Amino acid sequence: MKKLKFGLVGAGGIAQAYAQAFNESNCCELVAVADVRPEAANALAEIVGGIAYSDYKQLADVEIDALIVATPPSTHPEIACFFMERGVPVLCEKPLCLSVAEAEKMINTAAANNVLFTMASKFRYCDDVVKAKGILASGTLGDVLQFENAFTAKVDMSQRWNSNAEFSGGGVLIDNGTHSVDIIRYFMGPIDSVLVVDAGGTQGLSVDENVKMFARTKNNVTASVDLTWGINKELPYFISIYGSNGTLHIGWRESKYKVNSNADWTVFGKGYDKVASFKGKIENFANALRGKEELFIKPADAIASVRVIEAAYKSMHQNLWQPVVEKANAAI
Repeated sequence: MKKLKFGLVGAGGIAQAYAQAFNESNCCELVAVADVRPEAANALAEIVGGIAYSDYKQLADVEIDALIVATPPSTHPEIACFFMERGVPVLCEKPLCLSVAEAEKMINTAAANNVLFTMASKFRYCDDVVKAKGILASGTLGDVLQFENAFTAKVDMSQRWNSNAEFSGGGVLIDNGTHSVDIIRYFMGPIDSVLVVDAGGTQGLSVDENVKMFARTKNNVTASVDLTWGINKELPYFISIYGSNGTLHIGWRESKYKVNSNADWTVFGKGYDKVASFKGKIENFANALRGKEELFIKPADAIASVRVIEAAYKSMHQNLWQPVVEKANAAI
């Protein structure tokens, strides 16, 4: 089958993982890369055998089947809508954008132009995460009593756009927390309300660096989330699910579960594989374009993440539980 041709806007750090994923894909190829830094675009294009451009609008004249937006979130609406208005399907990196209004604009633009649009959230495509969802759905763990997620690493963010609210919309809460929200919704369903506490920082950033978040789902499960750029906890697992009949851990190098009646753990995965997850993102999008499978993350999931993060920042500033407000919209 002929490979689908992708364009990519943004040749930063995350684009390197996309380059590796495309080089391993049998159904997709990256043929064009655009970045305002010509040297970055050239370097990435060389890796994949594509053509480099210095302005994303130049890709409108390139024959592509889909586009990936991998720039800072503040630029996502402009770039995504530019291509969708021209009939190009868009896979947009997380965080999707800086506000619910911007998310609605992007999703409505996709609907108006009848093009596929989704948010890229890599952990949905992690093999161990998908397997764990199946184990949970089988009833092996019983009723979920606690759900925990942690993204904890010490990273110097002082010179990165992620810590500039003008480009990022916030700090670790919107950056890593968007992953957390999508993970919770994937396993536990819609989130009803959130409580967020800013635990301070050590890098002197103007944005949140170290936060605790609690999310209450509509199914009345409370999830706890630990997010930090300033503390190196080196936790072996980034997701832990505690049920009435057993426990499950999804880790960076191993994933396992144990039922209460058995003293032994059952290992069901080798942990997180970044390139494989990125490959899953592009291939799910490609297969959805071909009508072969459903999108793992639909537009409704994408805007739900934005709504929860918006509520989370309100909670953090007010130190109160904040409801997540849903809005009915035919396109969303």
